Amino acid sequence: MTHTYKVTGMTCGSCEAKVKSSLLMLPNITEVEVSKEKQSATITMDKHIALSTFQNALDKKYSITAMEHNETAEQAKSWLATYKPILLIFGYITTITIIAATHQNTFHWMQAMNIFMAGFFLTFSFFKMLDINGFAESYSMYDIVAKKVKAWGYVYAFVELGLGIAYATNFQPLVTNIVTLVVMSISIIGVLQSVFNKRKIQCACLGAVFNLPMSTVTIIEDALMIIMSAIMIYSII
Repeated sequence: MTHTYKVTGMTCGSCEAKVKSSLLMLPNITEVEVSKEKQSATITMDKHIALSTFQNALDKKYSITAMEHNETAEQAKSWLATYKPILLIFGYITTITIIAATHQNTFHWMQAMNIFMAGFFLTFSFFKMLDINGFAESYSMYDIVAKKVKAWGYVYAFVELGLGIAYATNFQPLVTNIVTLVVMSISIIGVLQSVFNKRKIQCACLGAVFNLPMSTVTIIEDALMIIMSAIMIYSII
């Protein structure tokens, strides 16, 4: 995609060159044309990049603003494109859960959570298994256990598979939910650290198949499993 931006603060040919080189250094930028006379920069990129990213890349004397596009709308489109795989997965699992947990016009919440968690763990473990080496490598970048014991990345994929089967077969519900609560609570620590420290690393939730960035979406995903398992433990005891 290509967008034209207004860039103020350029006063000479050196400014043009400096703005162009600064923007070209950003990832996913393929071409940049800068004009001091028009006070503009036409940027071609592989995917939409936030205006704040451009501004941070430039010297403070330059200011960049959108000219021909709605920045909010573009960011929304970019967000949807980035997280489309995980949104589709959650949509499918949620739809199946609602259908399976509704009997005679009554929605059974506990059964729904059990079905949702079975679908969640089975699906997410499937994507991890497609490239378990790639998953283990990505997971070791932020998980507090996998950082110290890389083998945990391989074990974790099978733990998710086991939890998915356990929820699907209703095997030892109390034990299953306790394991889920402990495993996901440990997992979310590394996610929180990465997001709060604004580390730009790949999220390994869908293995190495999709290049998903670590974000609040990952926090919500882990937190949802923690909350559901806690509710189910409380209902059992």
